[in-house]
Amino acid sequence: IGGRLGYSIRGTLQSQAKAFIDFQHDSRMSKIKAVLDQETWVEIDVPDEFQSIINMLFSSDSLSSGNLNGVEEDNSISYHDMATNNDARPMADTGQSNAEQNVEQTDFTEESKKPNRGHSKSLESISTEKDHKKSASQALFYKGVGYHMVNCGLILLKMLSEYIDMNNLLPTLSSEVVHRVAEILKFFNTRTCQLVLGAGAMQVSGLKSITSKHLALASQVISFIHAIIPEIRQILFLKVPESRKLLLLSEIDRVAQDYKVHRDEIHTKLVQIMRERLLVHLRGLPQIVESWNRPEDADPQPSQFARSLTKEVGYLQRVLSRTLNEEDVQAIFRQVVVIFHSQISEAFSRFDISTSQAQNRLYRDIKHILQCIRSLPSGDLNKSDTPNWGQLDEFLVQRFGNAAVQ
Repeated sequence: IGGRLGYSIRGTLQSQAKAFIDFQHDSRMSKIKAVLDQETWVEIDVPDEFQSIINMLFSSDSLSSGNLNGVEEDNSISYHDMATNNDARPMADTGQSNAEQNVEQTDFTEESKKPNRGHSKSLESISTEKDHKKSASQALFYKGVGYHMVNCGLILLKMLSEYIDMNNLLPTLSSEVVHRVAEILKFFNTRTCQLVLGAGAMQVSGLKSITSKHLALASQVISFIHAIIPEIRQILFLKVPESRKLLLLSEIDRVAQDYKVHRDEIHTKLVQIMRERLLVHLRGLPQIVESWNRPEDADPQPSQFARSLTKEVGYLQRVLSRTLNEEDVQAIFRQVVVIFHSQISEAFSRFDISTSQAQNRLYRDIKHILQCIRSLPSGDLNKSDTPNWGQLDEFLVQRFGNAAVQ
């Protein structure tokens, strides 16, 4: 204007743009906190709009060209237009068997003393009546892998797409956008850990317990975000100045590592649930073994110890197999198999089981437990032809000969 350089105007515009980013970020941080605090960790169907976000943002053409503004308006979801009615959320099936209820009793499942503070309506809910009229999928697919989702995971995905829009519209402030993306990702990961692994959801959203299903769904959400972080980083860093890239790359990479650690801790907790249930049953085993020496053997069934234990591990297998990716299920049950073999064989070896009727009952229990172990999806890395061969098999051979394992 007037032949003069517009430094002051440019500075004002830059300041206004940064203030806009700060406002948008603060708004999203407040909303994702409220969404997480109201999350009940119930699986929801994924409306097609969210799959469209994934397909558009992470298509090879978009990544190579940097053209990331092509999401059609009809397929976009306005964050502020999302429904607030929580009535359409799918309800969890409460008709659990005794085995199911027992498996869910982790060390943080004590019912909350605090009342549910009026969370009958969620701040942001994806599963609305309007959404159900649209096509929906049971999972969100990325690179051929399906992820089961809860409300907060889809909300975060939408927010990330909005940060990418800001990054494209304000390229000179790309570094500021990347820093805020790292901040919201860190907050989401930390708060999710507090609510699920730390059992905070029992206080803030009124859950009576944290179940294996809750843990599995949290793992799926965390695994999904961990999977897309490299692509988000690639998209956002198209606009970042070279002088800022190294520091911001380190920040994003630390966030990704935190997500991986969190996912692994969830899986460790799932293994711990089954270990704790096994120890509970083992505490009652001396009384059961003592009864084996009685001459009466009218019941041809395995003992209550063997039946209850296998029923509970079968329930955990069904829950995890329906929710987690196959390789995660195998990694978890690989550890469960090792624990079962070592703990059960060690427990049986401590007892003096000498009478013929006691030997018969021991044989019956071991065969029943091994049948269950054989069926567990561990990926079986053993060279043996027998699936999930281990110490309990060796104990069986030692007591009853090689023919016993046939």
